[in-house]
Amino acid sequence: MIYPKNFEQKIGFDIIRQMLKNNCLSSLGEKFIEKIYFSYNFELIKKLICQVEEFRQILMFEDGFPIQDYYDIIPELNRIKIKGTIIDLEKLFDLKSSLNTIFQCLMFFKKTESEKYTHLKELSKDVIIEKQLLQHIDNIIDDKGKIKDNASQKLKDIRNELIRKQSFIDKKISQTLTASKKAGWTSGDVEATVRNGRLVIPVLVANKRKIKGFIHDESATGQTVFIEPADIFDINNEIRELEYAEKREIIKILTEFTNYLYPQIEDLKNAFKYLGLLDFIRAKAKFAISIEAVKPVIINEPLIDWKKSRHPLLYLSHKNQNKIIEPLDIKLDKKNRILIISGPNAGGKSVCLKTVGLIQYMLQSGLLVPLKEDSELGIFKKIFIDIGDEQSLEKDLSTYTSHLLNLKYFVLNADEGSLILIDEFGTGTEPQLGGAIAEAVLEKINEKKAFGVITTHYSNLKLFADKTGGIINGAMLFDSKNMQPLYELKIGKPGSSFAFEIARKIGFPKIILKNAEKKTGKKQLDFDKQLQQLELEKREIDKKQTGLKVADEFLSEIINKYESLVEKIESTKESIISRAKEEAMEILDGSNKLIENTIREIREIQAEKEKTKKLRKKLKEHKEKIIRKKPDEQLKPLLEKKKIKTVSKVVDTSINVGDFVKIADQDTIGEVIEISDEDVLITFNSVKFRTPINKLKKVSGKEKVKVSQSSYSNIISDKIANFKLSIDVRGKRAEEAISIVRQYVDEAILLNMKEVNILHGKGDGILRDVIREYLSTVQEIKQYKDQHIERGGHGITVVMFR
Repeated sequence: MIYPKNFEQKIGFDIIRQMLKNNCLSSLGEKFIEKIYFSYNFELIKKLICQVEEFRQILMFEDGFPIQDYYDIIPELNRIKIKGTIIDLEKLFDLKSSLNTIFQCLMFFKKTESEKYTHLKELSKDVIIEKQLLQHIDNIIDDKGKIKDNASQKLKDIRNELIRKQSFIDKKISQTLTASKKAGWTSGDVEATVRNGRLVIPVLVANKRKIKGFIHDESATGQTVFIEPADIFDINNEIRELEYAEKREIIKILTEFTNYLYPQIEDLKNAFKYLGLLDFIRAKAKFAISIEAVKPVIINEPLIDWKKSRHPLLYLSHKNQNKIIEPLDIKLDKKNRILIISGPNAGGKSVCLKTVGLIQYMLQSGLLVPLKEDSELGIFKKIFIDIGDEQSLEKDLSTYTSHLLNLKYFVLNADEGSLILIDEFGTGTEPQLGGAIAEAVLEKINEKKAFGVITTHYSNLKLFADKTGGIINGAMLFDSKNMQPLYELKIGKPGSSFAFEIARKIGFPKIILKNAEKKTGKKQLDFDKQLQQLELEKREIDKKQTGLKVADEFLSEIINKYESLVEKIESTKESIISRAKEEAMEILDGSNKLIENTIREIREIQAEKEKTKKLRKKLKEHKEKIIRKKPDEQLKPLLEKKKIKTVSKVVDTSINVGDFVKIADQDTIGEVIEISDEDVLITFNSVKFRTPINKLKKVSGKEKVKVSQSSYSNIISDKIANFKLSIDVRGKRAEEAISIVRQYVDEAILLNMKEVNILHGKGDGILRDVIREYLSTVQEIKQYKDQHIERGGHGITVVMFR
């Protein structure tokens, strides 16, 4: 149940209905759009949503779905059901074209995997078309919608005879015209023409009796008459008879075909309903893509748990203006069924209420909705709305009376499956009395366990919501520093109207505002200030929590890196010590063996002075060799094996412009670009600053390489960030376009792009051919093709790289 009757106009669904019609390919789809209705049948809603989602997938990821020749032939099929009528030739051609489209649609789904598009495939199970029907139509008409010569043997004979006689007349007319020109009876530049369906010769009026024939017409000036020569008059009559015979034969052919078609009319009507249904679902899917709508989680009970929801019409409007829309998070369940939204004027309360009504209505009308996919949407049996001014002079209704009538209807008809939307609850009469009535109505609606979204400025309703189960406050946030609404909904606390603050911002007279503050009373002002303070404090806490979360994640990352580094150092340290011990043992073993051999030789030769001196010299050389061998050289093989990177040494030498330097105790490396008497100007990652020269140290060549590598990495990162996935060369000359495309393709290959688009336009296709000729010469290009017809067709070339 929907209330009131103009519900769709109030929430803006009438605009969406028109947008859907604009997306249709034919009147077949438009008729289904007109029949869209609100439903609370859970299984039906799920089926409709799945159909649209499957078609959305086709539009986004599939090629080859037919989008041409969606003609509505149903009225013609109903007409020819009457005996004695024949199908119109133009409608026969539309029938042929549309049947081709239906067969292509059926073939598209037949070729896809069995588990894909199951809901759309279900639609085609009852489509029955006789296989010979298309062939029968092909035998009758050609691709231009004309009856073929061989549609029947008699028609073929008639047309052949017509051609023969027409050829004879053309020849006779040509001979007569040539003779008339030579005799000077007619002007030298005239040609044969047609009058009353007959070929005639223009003759000067003075010479009209010199040619035997029949005058069919004369010129406006009366100086020229149009004569049909007598020797072709009879043949023209025969041609006229043949033309009548041709028409009779065509009628006979169409009559026979209509009789053949008659038993299949109901099956054909069903097939065209199928075509219209596909057009209808496609229109909904196309609209879903335009508003970035998705298939949400649908629950068979009253519930709202939406994340990042957007008003579809507001989204499209902002998108055209390159503006961002603030998404809405809202949750209503059995614990908190009714949301009371307060906040400043023009802060987004009414938009929030309309968003809830429109999205819920869209879902229950079988449309995809613009929010996050994990959002949960329940099903309501009734949706009521009270928004806007229903004042009526004819019905003797004031604004407040119309609101009261709506509230009366809500109270009498609301139940657990109802969603009630009320804008500016309680306004339109004396505030205290209006607030009291509104509070009583709210209490009754709450007792009936109905769901609702209600906007208000009344403090008594905010307080009532705060102390009553089933009702919760919400606020549209306001930036009190910049004095502007944030259009963001926060559930949990009521909002302030910021009436005085907004008045001050627009320059309202201060003396009047002071007087108003006195009249308002301290208690009311304190309540508003507390609301504002709570709002500000909550936003501050949210910011700090976000900051703490980021800091915590950063700290965790640093700890993980530190632990990983310590673990790596520990494992490396053990390897180095182990290897050092092994080499020390090798040195000791070698030295011991040399000493033992030396002692043994001295004993054997009984300590001859010369021999002893040589052996001592040999020991001394071995000792010096061990001393000269640096620890770095001893460990070099090990370090290379473990790939341990050593830090390049800092060389303390004179510093000149162009040198790479770093500040003492710092790791960042910069380049010297200017040297004065005492200071040096350095650039670090595009940041320039001055520092005393004595604080700098010149770095080695290895570290310069690191700087170059870092700069190259930055350049590549910048190029990737600024690279566009499409380029527009429309309006360029061929040479200029090729130069631009060549540079663009080279850059895409350098940045390892997978796919780009080249927009060259359609026109005569010259620019497209030149660009594609160049693309065929680039080895790194895997494939290039036309863009999907709905996204530009052959006006855009899609380039895919290897």
